[in-house]
Amino acid sequence: MSDPRTKAAPKAHGKVAALALAALGIVFGDIGTSPLYAMEQIFNTGVPRTAENVLGGASLVIWTLTLIVAIKYALLVLRAQNDGEGGVFALYSLLHDRRGRHTTRVLLWALMLGAGLLIGDGMITPAISVLSAVEGLAVATPALHGVVIPLTLVLLAALFAIQFKGTAGIGIVFGPILTVWFAAIALLGLRQILEHPLILRAFDPVYGFVFLEQVGWFKDLLILGALMLVVTGGEAMYADVGHFGTGPIRLGWFGVVFPALLVNYLGQGAYLLSGLPLKGDNLFYSMVPPGLLYPMVLLATMATIIASQALISGAFSLVSQAIRLGLFPRLDILHTHQAHSGQIYIPFVNWGLFLGCVLLVLGFRTSDNLAAAYGLAVSGVMVITSLAMMPVVHRYWDWSRPLTGLVWGFLTLVNGLFLIASSIKFLDGGFVPLSVGVLVFVVMATWRWGRKATFEAYSSKSRMTMADLISLHRDSPFFMKRNAILMVPRPLRQGGDRVPALLQMLWERYGVLPQNLVFVEILHRKVPYIRDSRYQVTVFDRDQARASSIISVEISFGFMEEPNVERLLEDMARHKEIDLPTHSQRWIVHVSHENLLPARSMSWWRSMRLALFLFLRAVSRPAYYYYGMGNQVQLSTEIIPVRVR
Repeated sequence: MSDPRTKAAPKAHGKVAALALAALGIVFGDIGTSPLYAMEQIFNTGVPRTAENVLGGASLVIWTLTLIVAIKYALLVLRAQNDGEGGVFALYSLLHDRRGRHTTRVLLWALMLGAGLLIGDGMITPAISVLSAVEGLAVATPALHGVVIPLTLVLLAALFAIQFKGTAGIGIVFGPILTVWFAAIALLGLRQILEHPLILRAFDPVYGFVFLEQVGWFKDLLILGALMLVVTGGEAMYADVGHFGTGPIRLGWFGVVFPALLVNYLGQGAYLLSGLPLKGDNLFYSMVPPGLLYPMVLLATMATIIASQALISGAFSLVSQAIRLGLFPRLDILHTHQAHSGQIYIPFVNWGLFLGCVLLVLGFRTSDNLAAAYGLAVSGVMVITSLAMMPVVHRYWDWSRPLTGLVWGFLTLVNGLFLIASSIKFLDGGFVPLSVGVLVFVVMATWRWGRKATFEAYSSKSRMTMADLISLHRDSPFFMKRNAILMVPRPLRQGGDRVPALLQMLWERYGVLPQNLVFVEILHRKVPYIRDSRYQVTVFDRDQARASSIISVEISFGFMEEPNVERLLEDMARHKEIDLPTHSQRWIVHVSHENLLPARSMSWWRSMRLALFLFLRAVSRPAYYYYGMGNQVQLSTEIIPVRVR
């Protein structure tokens, strides 16, 4: 029986056609601008441009798009949703409750690496996309070759500088502009196909196999590595399925994007069959009539900026999900739209991506050189996705093991071949996205380890149980006249549960307890949204005569939700879901700041990991700030030394 979490949540807003139009601008910008540089990379490997090789290369492009994007992602992977959401963290959450198995635990780590690789991909995409578009100026007017790099940097700076405004204002034009783009590239390709219809033979996959057989195994690897550029951006349809739904994304892909890409790539092959020289060594712009070169450069520039915007927004979303899953330090997240919580801006990520883009443009100089750095990260993500899909389809879709192995084993093999082929680009630039991905993975793994180690060290300092606290509270001759909120790292349900070390320290230090104690436990569930009851209230003790109480509140959030705890508690008090006699404005939030000390016998490896965690914690927002605690009420912070083993 299939799990309901893998079914798409119904989209009540907008019509399918309108959502499909919007998806053209957000989802398909990256893969839609690949014709600017992808096809010519196949023949930049030194393969002669004979008719047979051109037909073979075009055939490989057609069937790569069909197999990896149309079949794997559009038809299959889009179904693997967690409450309507997709992406690597949707797969992470679907597999998380099976983490006891060794193979599943390895897959969870692999998905964390995949998230890091996607961020590395998000750094390269704006650089190569904008650079390839601006290079059209040098094709139109060779004298403008010297302005390509400066203009690219100016456009990138402007793009990243306006991120804080959000995409709400300009987002409505993304879809129409990309619609014009797809129509334009389709017409360019169709014009060439009509002049050289022989290229239509490329639909026969035999041409592709013969091509690979004739050029030799080393050239095969180079060609497969170039083919990865054709499908970069295909994973975006899965990451953005929560915003648009399966139907609109499939409609946009099969109705507009897929046909336009096929026609344009076939047109590029037809141009190569003509034997005409390439203008400025650029295949795409060679198809453009001279009188339309400048308008096409302008349209391509707008299309690549939109594609870059989608990747940047995707990086913001990816990092925010990692933060809510406890896999990344808590960074400043600014909401750019009052009505849409998903439209966010993360300054640290934004300027980190910008710095990376600038270094890439200055270091590689041309889109051909930058293409060498492109593809390795994407192929790695695609392999990880294929591997993670195996337990998902077996568990949630009730696929038999033989069927799972046949379908996903084949797709993993295909993606694995592309990964091996892309690996030879490592020294030519492939190390860039891989290094970024590994760095992000190390950060996530260290942050996850450090939080767990801090929790264990902090919890070991508490000896007072809930039964002890209740007894002290009942026997106390007087109280501090306040409602005290304390965040707890583990559930408090029974008398034998230990109270937070912070409360024990306050009692030992002051010898008096607050009149009303509210313990708050935050749970980040591995689902995007909480559809059922969000909170659970446990009353341990209440004395109406003394107007005192001890209450525990468990609050749950999904990894797509903003966790504003203070606002939720105020709503609960206002609606009497937690009944506190003292006025809410007299609440005081008590928090602890752990002063982490290394164990006396800590190994050098753990010492290095602790040092990295301490640095990450220094740049991370405090938990109480992230959860909205202390924004409107008084905040009390205590430093507690704990020793990490």
